[in-house]
Amino acid sequence: MPSPSAAPVSRHYSSSLGLDLLTIQDHPYQAAFDDTWTLLTFLAARTRHVTLVPTVSSLPLRPPAVLAKAVATLDRLTGSRVQLGLGAGAFWEAIEAMGGSRRTPREAVDALEEAITVIRAMWSGERSVRTHGAHYALAGVHPGPAPSPGLGLWLGSYGPRMLALTGAKADGWLPSHAYLGLDALPTAVLRIDDAALAAGRDPDTIRRVYNIAGVIQPESAGPFQGPASQWAEHLVALVRTVGMNGFVFWPERDHTRQISAFAAEVIPAVRGALARKT
Repeated sequence: MPSPSAAPVSRHYSSSLGLDLLTIQDHPYQAAFDDTWTLLTFLAARTRHVTLVPTVSSLPLRPPAVLAKAVATLDRLTGSRVQLGLGAGAFWEAIEAMGGSRRTPREAVDALEEAITVIRAMWSGERSVRTHGAHYALAGVHPGPAPSPGLGLWLGSYGPRMLALTGAKADGWLPSHAYLGLDALPTAVLRIDDAALAAGRDPDTIRRVYNIAGVIQPESAGPFQGPASQWAEHLVALVRTVGMNGFVFWPERDHTRQISAFAAEVIPAVRGALARKT
């Protein structure tokens, strides 16, 4: 959901309809978008229960050490209601126009892996930390304050190397249906699971949140273009057969009414079906 419409939606729906997760796109070069982290902080102050996640922070425009401290601070101030969504970068011409570095696909993944090391070090609670890398490094910085144990790092990832990095080092995964369709989703999940196992991790501990753009409407016009019952059927199948465990709805139109329908009709049906295990 574009950031200009996110504030009024979250203030009303997170409290009255029980939504528990709000994500905000991070495209600083978009003139119509508010700054994501400023907006998330504003929303955190106006809500009490919803978890807030950037989907996903643009690494080339967000130095990881400073980003890590900002997120840890917001985590502490909100009572652990924030997660760090992070991406390697996209829309390179726009990033470069704003002063960021243009990177090849390989460089972008390398930089992201180094950034994860930096962020983990900044969250470590150690007295002094050092990391080494071609793109990001720490040289004896004193990190802190340390965040809560619940603060995690969620990656927006699609390619084989990024998916492997997610399984090996991330706490969550934030793919979007527009870039990773239903047919490709199982293979991507398998790559994450295999990488997690190879790293000695339990794949089930990784949060998997699918961003879905669509519309709830009386007549079916395909996946995520139909009645609430069809939406519920698709989401239950994604939980049971693919292993997704969270969903974010990006309405294609009529945001207020669509989110209300999602909260009042789709979510209860999904939860009820999963509770019945039928």
